[in-house]
Amino acid sequence: MKFKASIDIMPLKALLDPQGKAVSATMKNIGLPEIENVRIGKHITFEITANSASQAQSQAEEACRKLLANLIMEDYHVVIEEMGV
Repeated sequence: MKFKASIDIMPLKALLDPQGKAVSATMKNIGLPEIENVRIGKHITFEITANSASQAQSQAEEACRKLLANLIMEDYHVVIEEMGV
């Protein structure tokens, strides 16, 4: 079966996010002071061939732990969807 993995990787909340801080400051400069505390991360999608959604979830999480996310500085969230044939 084919599955689509959608992964959001974000800096840990306890860590400073310099990109987000710069974007937050710029929001004030462009007339959008209501937007604040911006955090910037990554969104990754890929397809997985697996026997079940739980196996696809495990494979996607392994990819995050081993390659996609820096677990010292980032957290991740995986969503698995079954793809139509």
